[in-house]
Amino acid sequence: MRQVLERLRERVQLRPEQRLPIARAAAVLQTTPRMLRYRESLGLVIPARSPGGHREYGERELLAAAYADELERRYQISPSDLAFAIRVLAEVEVATDVRRLGLLTRRIPPSPPIAALDFDAQKARRLLHMPGPGDSARAIGEPGAGPSDPHSGNVR
Repeated sequence: MRQVLERLRERVQLRPEQRLPIARAAAVLQTTPRMLRYRESLGLVIPARSPGGHREYGERELLAAAYADELERRYQISPSDLAFAIRVLAEVEVATDVRRLGLLTRRIPPSPPIAALDFDAQKARRLLHMPGPGDSARAIGEPGAGPSDPHSGNVR
């Protein structure tokens, strides 16, 4: 994203408080006012409004539009696909439904069973000589709990 911002700043010498009308913003972004209005309708860019109701694009709005365009090209997706991806990230219910579909179509691998994760956690605790959740009786520093400590008389 930093590269997009730098390229955008090179194309237009925009001061932080400066705002561009839609035609100038479209020219800077090498797109059309119609495409900017379309991206606005999808929520991909949200321009400010002048007192007269005209769209005004500042640095943040230009960056959002330029980055949206870059993602669309990079991943070969449409603006509406990108808007839906943002919705999936923003709405838990939509994310859950899309994940379920991914599992059903086998495009998303199933999560490992909890028992397998517990086994790995227990193995790591043993290797690091750490007590587990139910091992309060054998806390670190107690005899037999960890590696040998020359000061405790616990030599292995």
